[in-house]
Amino acid sequence: MSPEAFEKPIGFQDVPPKLARKKREIESRLSHVFSSWGYQEVMTPMLEYAETVGRASAISEDKMFRLIGQERAMLILRPDQTAPIARMVNSLLQHEALPLRLFYHASVFRTQEYAAGRRAELYQSGVELIGEPGVKADAELLALAITALQACQTSSFRLVVGHVELLRGLLESICPSEEQRAQLTDFLIHRDYVGFEALLQQLEDKEAVADILQLCRGLDHKEYLEPLLSHSSNRVVKAAKQLIRIWDILEDYGYESYLTVDIRLLGNINYYTGMYLEGFADGVGFAILSGGRYDQLYEQFGRPLPATGFAFRMNNLIETCNIECMEPKKTTLFYPKLQRKAAIAKSKELRELGYTVVLQIDDTQTDIVWREE
Repeated sequence: MSPEAFEKPIGFQDVPPKLARKKREIESRLSHVFSSWGYQEVMTPMLEYAETVGRASAISEDKMFRLIGQERAMLILRPDQTAPIARMVNSLLQHEALPLRLFYHASVFRTQEYAAGRRAELYQSGVELIGEPGVKADAELLALAITALQACQTSSFRLVVGHVELLRGLLESICPSEEQRAQLTDFLIHRDYVGFEALLQQLEDKEAVADILQLCRGLDHKEYLEPLLSHSSNRVVKAAKQLIRIWDILEDYGYESYLTVDIRLLGNINYYTGMYLEGFADGVGFAILSGGRYDQLYEQFGRPLPATGFAFRMNNLIETCNIECMEPKKTTLFYPKLQRKAAIAKSKELRELGYTVVLQIDDTQTDIVWREE
């Protein structure tokens, strides 16, 4: 069936003036915060090669829009910004001093099932910190995200942090079956916490399972991580130390009250290599930002580099920002046809003074007059 004249493709949206003003205001505030922390803006093309950026992306191939280019190569609409920026860093920016601090505002594109509310075009604003390993960089990203959310007057929010290696170590210590560990991990990826806990309770080491279930309740003080420092798994101990050091740095910022550790929080297990984070705010049922450490991505572009970053999901962030963007006052300048030149000159003068001016012919007037609305 042919689409109606007013229809648009499923998953895409129009942005009317009021919403556009709020989006631009939020982007402006984010740009100011990012720049003040030493991050520089970059832009990448909307189209990328599936063979390079597509393979490196954390987004699964079945979520990518594909098309054939003139040279018969398979192209994709960029599904995320991290992989295109990695390509840029290892080409145009390969001689720049490290670490690199970069930020962006852009749309990314992902195919969606035919379900209400699913977006195929997602607005993102984010940062990438490239070339600096360790907890100092991870803590900087968390503090930067909190500062940015404050600047956007976001409703009550929290950052929830997990750690890929902490979870792996804990599961390996109580679950010898690789198949069961994969199933537990899959439950968490799909946010099926009921299934995760049910399978955990089937394991033999009931005491260890009870300890993990207690950790699953969410940790809002770093002291709750300290028992993990005596764990039998070196992987668990190392990850716990990293999270405690991150917490220490956030205390120096005065930001520790915004932080919760949840060992169940998991992103793409084959992509993230350490800390993983998501941000949540009142009034929005989905995460308003996500990100983490991904130290393996740059190897795919021929130059191994540690990296960490996050992206705001602008569609969700807009809903929870308490920013009132007033419609600018408009001055209408009425003039008779014979005074058009003088009216144009007057409109230029008023615009230079900061007015929003609309010209309107009105032959009932004998002179130029203007009215603020």
